[in-house]
Amino acid sequence: MRTLKKTVAIGNVTIGGNNKIVVQSMTKTKTREVRKTINQIQRLEKAGCELVRLAVVNKEDAAALGYIKKRVSIPIIADIHFDYRLALASIDQGVHKIRINPGNIGETNKIEQIIKKAKEHNTPIRIGINSGSLPKSILKKYEHPTPTAIIETLSDILATFYKNNFDNIVISAKGAAVKDTISTYETINKRFNFPLHIGITEAGLPFRGGIKSGVGLGILLNKGIGDTIRVSLTADPVMEVIAGYEILNALGLRQHGPILISCPTCGRCEVKLEKIVHAVENRLKGYKNFMKVAVMGCVVNGPGEASEADFGIACGKGIGAIFAKAKEIKRVKETKLVETLFELIDENINN
Repeated sequence: MRTLKKTVAIGNVTIGGNNKIVVQSMTKTKTREVRKTINQIQRLEKAGCELVRLAVVNKEDAAALGYIKKRVSIPIIADIHFDYRLALASIDQGVHKIRINPGNIGETNKIEQIIKKAKEHNTPIRIGINSGSLPKSILKKYEHPTPTAIIETLSDILATFYKNNFDNIVISAKGAAVKDTISTYETINKRFNFPLHIGITEAGLPFRGGIKSGVGLGILLNKGIGDTIRVSLTADPVMEVIAGYEILNALGLRQHGPILISCPTCGRCEVKLEKIVHAVENRLKGYKNFMKVAVMGCVVNGPGEASEADFGIACGKGIGAIFAKAKEIKRVKETKLVETLFELIDENINN
C-alpha cells in the first residue's frame, strides 16, 4: 500500500496524499536558449510529461524562466547548484518549484535566504540530495556516499528548514547504485512525511539505464514509495517520459497510452513477427488512449493473450486472427494483419 505523504502544490499539479504518481523529466537544452528550451518542453508535454525541471547555471538562465513559463503548459522547476542567488532570482521569475542540493549551496545563511524568499512567494522547495555531491564533512566522516551518509545530510539540512518554519518541501535522495538508493528511500519514507521524488541518478543510455531505473523504481513503487518519478537517461528526454509511464503501467499504477504485449517468438512461429510488432509499435505512437494491444506469434498462448487484450493479433501459418474485447473478429493474411488491426482499433475508439 502506498504511503500517503503531506500534499504539495506545484503550479496546477498536486503531489503527495492520494494524488496520482507524477511523471517528470528535465530539459537538456541550455535554458537561456529559450526557443530550443520551449520546443523541448512542448515535445515533453505531448509525451505526457507533467512537471519539467530546467538547469539554471547563470543569470541568463534565471532571467529566461519567466518568459519560458508563459509559453508552456506544465509547471516548471528551477534546478540550482552552487549559487544561492540563482535560486532567489528563479523564485522572483515565478517558477513553480525550485530544486536545490544543499551539499552544493553551502552555508546555512544562504539556505535561509532561499527559504525566506520561497515563503514570500509560496514556492515549494525540493531538497535534492545526490550521492555524488554530499558535503565534504559528511564524506570525510563516512568516506563513501553510503545510505547513512545521505540520511545524515538530509537530516542536517531539514533542521534548518524546521528552524525557519518551512515545510513546503519535496525530498529526493538519489544514488547511482540501485540497492543503496532503495535502502535510502526506505529509511526516508519511514522517517519523514514529505512527498518523495524518486529516481536512479546517472542511470546511463536507454537500454541499460532503462533496466536499471525499472528495477530500482519498480521495487520502490511496489513498496508504496514515491510521489513523483524521473527516469534519468542519456537520451532524448521524451524517452524518459515514455519509460516512466511504462514502469507505472507495468505496476498498474497509471493508465497512460497504449500498452503493447508481444511474445518473444520461438520455433513455432510461422510469420515474421518482429516486423509485425515493430509496425504495430510505430502505429501506436499516434494514439493517446489507454489500451492493451497484443501481438502473438503462435497458437500456444496467442489466442488467449490476444483475447484478453483490448485488441490483438494471434498468428498462424501465414495468417492471423484479429481480436477485439475477447472476440475473434476475422482472419486475414499476414500482409494484411497490421492494417486490419488498426482499422478495427479506429472503429472502436475515439482517438
